[in-house]
Amino acid sequence: MLNKPVLVESLIVFIIVLFVHAVVWDRYSWCAVALAIQAFYVQFKWDRLLQLGGAVFQFRTAANSGLLPASMVIPLLGIAMKERCKSAGIVYFERFGIVVASTGMLVALFLSVIAVGVTKPVPTNTCILTGVAGSIIIYTMKHSLTVSEVIEVLEVLLIFVYLSMILLYLLPRCFTPGEALLVLGGISFVFNQLIKRSLNVIEGRGDPIDFFLLVAVVGVVLLGLFFTVLFIFMDSGTWISSMFFHMMTAVLGLGVIMPWLYRLIQRNPLFWLLQFLFQTQTRVYLLVYWTFLAASACGVVFYQNAKRSSESKKHQASTITRKYFHFIVVATYIPGLIYDRQLLYVAAVLCLAVFLFLEYIRYFRIKPFGQTLRHLLSLFLDERDSGPLILTHIYLLLGMSLPVWLFPRPCAPKGTLSGAGALVPYSGVLAVGVGDTIASVFGSTMGEIKWPGTKKTFEGTMTAVFAQIIAVALILIFDSSVNLNSSYAWILASVSLVSLLEAYTTQIDNLLLPLYLQIMFMV
Repeated sequence: MLNKPVLVESLIVFIIVLFVHAVVWDRYSWCAVALAIQAFYVQFKWDRLLQLGGAVFQFRTAANSGLLPASMVIPLLGIAMKERCKSAGIVYFERFGIVVASTGMLVALFLSVIAVGVTKPVPTNTCILTGVAGSIIIYTMKHSLTVSEVIEVLEVLLIFVYLSMILLYLLPRCFTPGEALLVLGGISFVFNQLIKRSLNVIEGRGDPIDFFLLVAVVGVVLLGLFFTVLFIFMDSGTWISSMFFHMMTAVLGLGVIMPWLYRLIQRNPLFWLLQFLFQTQTRVYLLVYWTFLAASACGVVFYQNAKRSSESKKHQASTITRKYFHFIVVATYIPGLIYDRQLLYVAAVLCLAVFLFLEYIRYFRIKPFGQTLRHLLSLFLDERDSGPLILTHIYLLLGMSLPVWLFPRPCAPKGTLSGAGALVPYSGVLAVGVGDTIASVFGSTMGEIKWPGTKKTFEGTMTAVFAQIIAVALILIFDSSVNLNSSYAWILASVSLVSLLEAYTTQIDNLLLPLYLQIMFMV
């Protein structure tokens, strides 16, 4: 039997799905509802596999499979993007939204088939449901997609299959099945988009900052795969290996990534980046301010480690201490969202690349900083960092950045959407920076009434909702581009549902919550 928290989490996801399709009901709505129903049943099989140790790969154990909430994210994002771009009359991105939705459904269906296939005895009812859902999805795709779009969807699925086999084997206990679906599905889509755009380069077409995101993500992922395979055959902790690591990073960066980016943007990437960063005085002020905040975050890390050394080696950072970084990230993103979103977009990409590179140095114990990073970051580990990688800080960055990166700029007149859609770039700030932080701080210090079956409290959730409403009011005051057009009831419902999801989900909330809040705001 599914336990009560999983049932409530599933109910919240179903409500969000129905809310979305109450606004945008079309042929894809039948697919999304069918996918949600079969994902609910298959999630039960995945949970049983994880409990019995019957899964092919080693997944994160302190959580359920999370298949249902993860399965719905990419399809709902695609459907919301399709509707926004359709209303704006941008046919290219309307078709792109359809491809995104179809790809998300097919990848989620593939993961469901894997779970059903390895379950013994074979669950007859779940197989029938999966077959019905698959038939509806494939029938709809057949009558909605062109041949080139079908090929694109299959390409993403193929990349997803290979990435899953490689990364889930190399990185045991780092993901739940749902988290793997989100992370690897996103990386697969980025890989496919970069290959597609590299083969069809048209001078002057496309925004350089979009190409910068694609190349940066693919570059750091390929760098990690290269060194993971390499260090199977040699000890990564020696000085010779460390020198080779730094040398090959420079060679791959300057010899592969830079020329690749040059081909896409048709100009020198370094000169373009420097010109972009220092183009206006506002950008210089923002960069100086962000540098100060980064130094403050480093100061918190060093101070807490000094405190651990003086008190006890078993000392771990408290929940409130870890939320310091949430406050710092909020202070980082809000000025960027108000004054220069393009700069924030590029700065977040750079920060992601730096975070991943530092994680490689820590994971491979690259001298001279690898062991030091291991010692410093071990203080901030929690039950979600059960694998060889430390990913919580990267998930925090992704949760704040994804609404900025996924904002459909071509379909937004004057750079902003109408109604609740104007808050889409703020989804990460509201869900993670404000909601999750306030819920955690107030729930752990003053909460007494616990939600059934969880450690989260009623007081924490209600305080989170209230704090996010106050944050929306402050955004209205300070950001003149935001015009909600009396969509206050929808905003309150969206914030409340996502806050309830935070209380019941065992998935990485830094990644899941902003995406669901973005979906609700976009529709």
